[in-house]
Amino acid sequence: MAKRIGVLTSGGDAPGMNAAIRTVVRAAIHYNMEPWAVYRGYHGLIQGEVEPLNSRSVSGIIQRGGTILKSARSDHFRTKEGQKKAAATLEENGIDSLIVIGGDGSFKGALALQELGIKIIGIPATIDNDIACTDYSIGFDTAVNTVMEAVNKIRDTASSHERVYVVEVMGRDSGYIALFSGLAGGADVILIPEVPYDMAKVCEQIQAANQKGKTYNIVMVAEGVGQPQSPTGEFLVDESPSLAIARYIQQHTGYETRITILGHIQRGGAPTVRDRLLASRLAYHAIELIYQGKSGKMVGEVDQIVRSWDLSFALAQDKQLNLDYYHLSNILSSI
Repeated sequence: MAKRIGVLTSGGDAPGMNAAIRTVVRAAIHYNMEPWAVYRGYHGLIQGEVEPLNSRSVSGIIQRGGTILKSARSDHFRTKEGQKKAAATLEENGIDSLIVIGGDGSFKGALALQELGIKIIGIPATIDNDIACTDYSIGFDTAVNTVMEAVNKIRDTASSHERVYVVEVMGRDSGYIALFSGLAGGADVILIPEVPYDMAKVCEQIQAANQKGKTYNIVMVAEGVGQPQSPTGEFLVDESPSLAIARYIQQHTGYETRITILGHIQRGGAPTVRDRLLASRLAYHAIELIYQGKSGKMVGEVDQIVRSWDLSFALAQDKQLNLDYYHLSNILSSI
């Protein structure tokens, strides 16, 4: 009997997941293995939502955002009982290995299954781009381009009304989206979790730009920057850091300020060429690893070369944001 390979997507969806699924299925068939779908992540695995796939199952999906396998959270899977039930589903259906497409939470779940004897391979897919051992994760490039499209439109109305716009993007612990889209979009100020910020200096930057003739401003904020502090050190608590930041700017500069929270629009949309290529390359390498009998690995791309690392090692690393981008943005916005 041919080796059976399961594939699931877990956690937040990311554009390019479908491209990865497509490659997993067709590459598995190429290597004479049977691809099986696991629907709704670990929740579906516990519930036994699995079925075989064929090449036509993944026809016409490479351009689609989201994931045809669906995704769901599972509190039950956090328990030993839930993990054992998930492993039992794989064993009962003769599934030899499992490919997990997702972020750090998904990979922690994969490691739990590995402890129960399940062979696993991880493919990094998260718009936050916060997984170590890969330059970029699937979905990041599309998310940044989505933000850029929105910022281009916000800039039109900001310039028309001569306002300050605070734009909040995703990034609970990582500033990649804010930093890359802020630099590419010509933001006057970029606030990210990795760099502490001072609201008095933020206001000074905005006022300095206006004194040089600028009539509107873009402030790019990652959702995880934390609540701002007043000059006396008190936290300015509000519904969100971005709302508190916007109110502070308006009160201390006198400039009319608006806020836009882009939210889940960043997760949707057709994946970019870069995300489709990245997903295809990583997924193919994942199948190669399974064909070679390897397990407990995560695939990633570093300097345009696809490699693999022990998944436990990758999860233990903190991905470092290249602050050269941040310093460059500060220089360009200060001129």
